[in-house]
Amino acid sequence: MKAIEVFRRVVVLRPGEGPALAWSFAYFFCLLCGYYVLRPLRDEMGIAGGVRNLQWLFTATFFVMLAAVPVFGATVARLPRRRFVPLVYHFFVANIVVFWLLLSFDAGKVQVARVFFVWISVFNLFAVSVFWSFMADLYTSGQAKRLFGFIAAGGSAGALLGPALTVGLALPLGPVNLLLVAALFLELAILCARRLESIAAPGADTAPVAASAPETIAMARPSGLGGGWLAGIALVLRSRYLAGIALWVSLLSLAGTFLYLQQAHIVAASSDDPAVRTRIFASIDLAIGILTILVQFFATGRFMARFGAGSAAAVLPLVFALGFLALAFSPMLLVVIAFQAIQRTANFAISNPAREVLFTVLDREEKYKAKNLIDVVVFRGADAVSGWLFSFLRAAGLELSTISFATVPLAGGWLMLALALGRAQERRALAARASV
Repeated sequence: MKAIEVFRRVVVLRPGEGPALAWSFAYFFCLLCGYYVLRPLRDEMGIAGGVRNLQWLFTATFFVMLAAVPVFGATVARLPRRRFVPLVYHFFVANIVVFWLLLSFDAGKVQVARVFFVWISVFNLFAVSVFWSFMADLYTSGQAKRLFGFIAAGGSAGALLGPALTVGLALPLGPVNLLLVAALFLELAILCARRLESIAAPGADTAPVAASAPETIAMARPSGLGGGWLAGIALVLRSRYLAGIALWVSLLSLAGTFLYLQQAHIVAASSDDPAVRTRIFASIDLAIGILTILVQFFATGRFMARFGAGSAAAVLPLVFALGFLALAFSPMLLVVIAFQAIQRTANFAISNPAREVLFTVLDREEKYKAKNLIDVVVFRGADAVSGWLFSFLRAAGLELSTISFATVPLAGGWLMLALALGRAQERRALAARASV
């Protein structure tokens, strides 16, 4: 009984929403657990492939994204959601098995490390983008503000277990065999997606979750979305709202890339042992998982319901502004670890669920095609540009502290953009309710 009371304090749940919320939570848990088993391997392989080559890896990732997005767009246009969501994840499971075989036989370790770094960057964005497109398709704007924080906590719980498994199993199993652990969790995510899809009865655009529920969950359609395979580009170019979200994501990528590259330089200088570096990266992920899940369980939903998506999205640029200011004065390992932990907690716990709420007021084609373009191509394109910009600044003789100072004003503009997007989202949500 006490557990039920605590749960009601954590999330404002209305009749009929329980099963969908539970499967959404489990789906994101399994998805991010599998990814976070792999993430420390990616960071170590990025260093193994050469810190000076990271900007090339970011660029390669962007071009792979450019090739992948039209394929995804064509798949979404032709297949119903119940088919293309599992198809995307089964494809990535097959990729993991291939990498496991290559690394097990030690075939071109440096080259495979670089390809794996690019692949996991693609996998992460596609897998998570598909998940949140699914969520934006299922839940209304009002539900999203109440429930997305709790759903995101499922991912954070997975992000907590993933690095813990890596820390505990890296030595007895070996890093390569962790790939199979990740594949298992990805298959469990597919199972959860199928169960969640079964809740949405096909044949209707929307239907009540329960007769007493004041809000609805969108139902699956029996066919694909239709439209062209490059429709996402046109959708973003025609909409100031979508263009604003794309700019928000670009600024997130720039700030995150600058911090990641500073982290890579500082960690590489701190140790020459790959095992030590892998444990450092896993320990950072573990700390972030603990902080994030606490915030998501007890604060995110209520914060967004009270202050709106714009204020929640503005938390992250504020953290980046303060973090880069601290890093400018002290470019040290302890500072960069603390900065990473706080900014990723703010991102996963507050700002990322808020960004996903922004997509709930769009139509279905925008939710899948335009959102995927923004999450994948725009994000990784900004990664590539930011990586080269960072290398140029370093080659020009700028110290890490100077680069940190220069990033602070950009974070300020990013904060103002977040607030403007929040106001636009509220207007669209009110207009949608008025039209019903």
